[in-house]
Amino acid sequence: MNPNIPISFEFFPPKTEEGLAKLHQVHSALSERNPEFFSVTYGAGGSTQERTINTVLDLHAKGIPTAPHLSCIGSTEDTLHALLDRYKAQGINRIVALRGDLPSGMGGSTGGDFRFASDLVAFIRHHYGDAFHLEVAAYPEMHPQAPSFDADVRNFVHKAEQGADSAITQYFFNPDAYFHFVGRVRALGCNIPIVPGIMPITNYTKLARFSDACGAEIPRWMRKQLESYGDDSDSIKAFGLDVISRLCEELLANGAPGLHFYSMNQAEPNLLLCDRLGL
Repeated sequence: MNPNIPISFEFFPPKTEEGLAKLHQVHSALSERNPEFFSVTYGAGGSTQERTINTVLDLHAKGIPTAPHLSCIGSTEDTLHALLDRYKAQGINRIVALRGDLPSGMGGSTGGDFRFASDLVAFIRHHYGDAFHLEVAAYPEMHPQAPSFDADVRNFVHKAEQGADSAITQYFFNPDAYFHFVGRVRALGCNIPIVPGIMPITNYTKLARFSDACGAEIPRWMRKQLESYGDDSDSIKAFGLDVISRLCEELLANGAPGLHFYSMNQAEPNLLLCDRLGL
């Protein structure tokens, strides 16, 4: 496999000093794979905003571009201007622009000046020109709150038309879902790169809970095999490595422009996948 395939890794902001120390070790290990960038998530309701900012600036200073997630939740035009000015001054030139997860009790409101990620993209592009490469989210299996698959595809194309440069997908385990989504988007004349999001499998209980919450489907055959291992974590990890590496191989062989790994702030599962794929 081509070792020059673009890859990237996502982190979440650590809550403790121990977590931060571990993240620096993981960042160092993954940096050796020459990723195009790292990204840092933003908690529901902007709950980790300051930790996100500090983590982004800390990691970006180490030399590999780091992209902060930006959420509509609670964002006003003034707060966004201040934050983007701060990022621009520090040399940050890539942003992941998202609607964000609505905190419970907020209904359909984001509590800020921006309702949709497309609004966020349009605002950044209008005020900052080409200063930032703008990533947006894609949902091959449909956003859990979208009224229909067709509506979700149209919403994605609208985000691209507002000025998005590329997209990262929610993770998935069925490659056909990705290829179908990309095909539908291309049929509407949208040609931005759509990079598959990849979730390593290391713990079935956590994966099942997370997948149910975000709408990522675990195929029945995978669920049954993972359930059969019980608490045998070595077997779960070995099976997960086989399944996810085959998924990545199929995606890349059929035109995926790169891979974005949801690292979960872990080094080993991601390094094993990169080794298996020759990245």
